[in-house]
Amino acid sequence: MATQSNPAKKPRQEWNFHPDFPIDNNPLFSWPIRWRDAWVYYRDGWLVLSEATVCIALAVLIYLVATPSLMEAQTLSWGWSLEIYARNLLVFVGVTGLLHYYFYARKEQNTDLKYVPQFLSKGSRFLFNNQLYDNMFWSIISGVGIWTAFEIIMMMAMANGMITTITFASNPIWTILAMPLISMWISFHFYCVHRILHFKPFYDRFHALHHRNVNVGPFSGIAMHPVEHLLYFSSVLIHFVIPTHPMHIILHFYLLALGATFGHTGFDALLIKNKRRLAIGHFHHQLHHRYFECNYGSVDMPWDVFFGTFHDGTAEARARMNKRIRKDQKQAG
Repeated sequence: MATQSNPAKKPRQEWNFHPDFPIDNNPLFSWPIRWRDAWVYYRDGWLVLSEATVCIALAVLIYLVATPSLMEAQTLSWGWSLEIYARNLLVFVGVTGLLHYYFYARKEQNTDLKYVPQFLSKGSRFLFNNQLYDNMFWSIISGVGIWTAFEIIMMMAMANGMITTITFASNPIWTILAMPLISMWISFHFYCVHRILHFKPFYDRFHALHHRNVNVGPFSGIAMHPVEHLLYFSSVLIHFVIPTHPMHIILHFYLLALGATFGHTGFDALLIKNKRRLAIGHFHHQLHHRYFECNYGSVDMPWDVFFGTFHDGTAEARARMNKRIRKDQKQAG
């Protein structure tokens, strides 16, 4: 999708930077299908340096050098369980910390391509009165811990034949196709879970913790209540149904955890020598953090379009959202 910098801000200064409006969804699901745009969408997402290819490269590397064998994983033990926890912690803190250091500690881009001009906040709504420390606590203590617990369960299930395991040699086409399909499944699962979490009892008890982050940063991505972590990471249970490789399970977690890190960076792209080198921000989700009651899913699948909750960034979309909210409030009241 094309983007534009905004040297002349909108009158209300709503955004420091934003993509061209209206923002788009995956062109593969347009009608009629925009085949050329769909090719560009998947090429830029899966065939060049991108968020997805970074996750794939890390998943392959970690599978090869820091993952216990299935034979070892047949029996639960502290040894290989702590190994998985340690490398998950290292990967998460390494990637997220690097993005935080570049964009927020060093402010290497200042506010170039930053959606909002504000950086991280302090105040009593955060643990330790500090947004960064709050986000790190929930991400590392709860997030990485619950992610690791799910991964240990999945590894043991695969090792004991409860999950059908494939190899690249026996299923090369499926091994490759499963990667974008996992991303599509994550989009559907996230939409469903996210809608549930916006029901008031669940929102007040659990999801409000994540929405403390109006101006987001990399560590905001999986800064969630433990109950939300359980729901969020549960999308990996799809591997009990579809035949996959251990690398797919690792990739699935990276698309969830590191994908959220990239998506909450708050910048549209990484600039090096004034050139875009890596698309990172998810403006679609930035709109959700601004307006709350829209864009519950992702642009990979147009669930928000199907269910009438899509916000494309325009004033017209905001008016439709407000009309829908008033209607829902009237019906509830």
